[in-house]
Amino acid sequence: MAGWSTQKGHALALAIDNIDTDQLIPARFMSAPRSEGYGQYLLHDMRRGDDEQLSADFPLNRHEGISILVAGHNFGSGSSREAAVYALVDAGIRAVIAPSFGDIFANNAINNGLLPAQVDAQKVMQLQHALKDAPAQVSIDLPASRLTLGDLKVTFELDEGWRVKLINGWDDIDLTRQHMQAIGAHRKNRNKAAPWAWPNKPN
Repeated sequence: MAGWSTQKGHALALAIDNIDTDQLIPARFMSAPRSEGYGQYLLHDMRRGDDEQLSADFPLNRHEGISILVAGHNFGSGSSREAAVYALVDAGIRAVIAPSFGDIFANNAINNGLLPAQVDAQKVMQLQHALKDAPAQVSIDLPASRLTLGDLKVTFELDEGWRVKLINGWDDIDLTRQHMQAIGAHRKNRNKAAPWAWPNKPN
């Protein structure tokens, strides 16, 4: 997974609260191979009518090349399906800006290079208002935790460990590997202090 520090892309206002993981990708599509791409299933039932045709009324259907969503409260709540993040990433989304996120969704997002930028609700409303007529370019500065839309500059909250993972393109395993020397030293010290606890001598 490639890391990133800055990002520029067209942002779309999706001012809907409580978009959960089942809406992001309905469960019936999760048996499809990931190699086929999950982007086609993103918000499937919200974007389509009973005839399965894309609805012209849904914001995401009216614009192409969107890589940033400015969403509502509690984005990504619901079940812990990582496929919800796959659907966003495969559709070209690199960041979601919202007042709050489902905890498991946010963690899955980080592990797949997707930024869940938590922003004050009033600032989110300002961003959505600025985007109400048409998408516009937003710049994201990950080290500074800052978003820029025209003259509007907004800071976002991000755990420092998550920032490191995004910048370096690391998942949880990659992050653990950065501490292998300390882990090895701890194993050796524990073996000396309590050799009875080790059925086999550690490497």
